[in-house]
Amino acid sequence: QLQASGGGLVQAGGSLRLSCAASGRTFSGYRMGWFQQGSGKEREFVAAIMWSSGFTYYADSAKGRFTISRDNAKNTVYLQMISLKPEDTSVYYCAAARLYSSAYYNAAEYDYWGQGTLVTVSS
Repeated sequence: QLQASGGGLVQAGGSLRLSCAASGRTFSGYRMGWFQQGSGKEREFVAAIMWSSGFTYYADSAKGRFTISRDNAKNTVYLQMISLKPEDTSVYYCAAARLYSSAYYNAAEYDYWGQGTLVTVSS
């Protein structure tokens, strides 16, 4: 299971750190991702990390502002977000892909999903 947390209300320019705690299985060898879904919108890729190697991928909108990382000891993946903008307002979901292609941005490749955590950025 994946448990996302850390969302909240923040002013534009502020920061938040989202956490995704994994339990019930080891996610070594998985690709872990963060996606966002705004009201009335499709789920969009934000960032991903290979659990074993730590290699990372980012959406263009996230580059330079968001950092994905993982803590093996805590079995947790993080998304550090800085310089937040009102358009970042979304529910953020963490996800895990067991088998995958190079399409790290494709939500359909992810097998396990957390429940989502709401991030609201006020202007």
